[in-house]
Amino acid sequence: MNLLEVKNLKVFFPVKHGLFSRVKAHVKAVDDVSLTVAPGETVGLVGESGCGKTTLGRAIIRLIEPTAGSVLFEGEDITRLSGAELRRRRRRFQMIFQDPYGSLNPRMTVEQIVGEAIDIHGLAESSSARRKRIVELLESVGLNSTHIQRYPHEFSGGQRQRIGIARALAVEPKLIVCDEPVSALDVSVQAQIINLLQELQQKHGMAYLFIAHDLAVVEHISRRVMVMYLGKVVEIAESRELVRNPQHPYTRALLSAVPVVDPASKRQRIVLSGDVPSPIHPPSGCTFHPRCPLVQDICRLEMPPLREISPGHWVACHVATGMILSPKNA
Repeated sequence: MNLLEVKNLKVFFPVKHGLFSRVKAHVKAVDDVSLTVAPGETVGLVGESGCGKTTLGRAIIRLIEPTAGSVLFEGEDITRLSGAELRRRRRRFQMIFQDPYGSLNPRMTVEQIVGEAIDIHGLAESSSARRKRIVELLESVGLNSTHIQRYPHEFSGGQRQRIGIARALAVEPKLIVCDEPVSALDVSVQAQIINLLQELQQKHGMAYLFIAHDLAVVEHISRRVMVMYLGKVVEIAESRELVRNPQHPYTRALLSAVPVVDPASKRQRIVLSGDVPSPIHPPSGCTFHPRCPLVQDICRLEMPPLREISPGHWVACHVATGMILSPKNA
């Protein structure tokens, strides 16, 4: 059974206007997204800024309320849980935030930050057991006991992100949503944090939903990768398959921007025309068609569904799936 199963999730934000703040339109941040995460699996979620990745991650753990759809965690729909019930379940799923500078309370010590969740869920029988647990958590992420009474401003960006990881681990979750956890860090520190996350996963058996805009990072850490564009998933595949055989034009454009070490394997750069359309008024048909180099008439009329073109490889593209027919027969 899947640990996480998201079905047809939508997150729309109302756009209000006028004296009486009437709703005139909606920002379709996440539009009909479905995904699964197995126990111990890492699923990557990639796309450019503004495509809805972070909103999706936050909606899955209900930091943002979904507009429609369901989120099944261990078979239970957490979108139907009340406040008290949700707080009890939150021990099983946590989040590592993108900004290591803004995600830690500057007025709390490391002991207070990491120990807060332990206190809320009553995971320590005594103050000595609590302190011992906090020290163990800090050591597991590469910090030591001398840091326990320090404040966030006394640490580097990489060290702050390690504190954020220790905080997420404190309640022994089964799923961690990693919201671009290395994008704000130096390249050398990024590798350290990625390696740390992999080591912790092997040790504790957690599952990750790893959100990033860098396909190279996602390929390294993820078993499967989902590509999002303007609130929709346009391609899903095993990470190696996606890099070796991308089918959606948007995925190909993302991959062409990834630097390569070997000059012999240099990719042809694909430069997309125009800007990302507004999620308030997305284009008709395929949302990518205004920027697509392979656009056909049907692309302007009908949104292609995700179709499986090979085992485990799904793509939402009329051209890639060979569905270039007349609109009424497509």
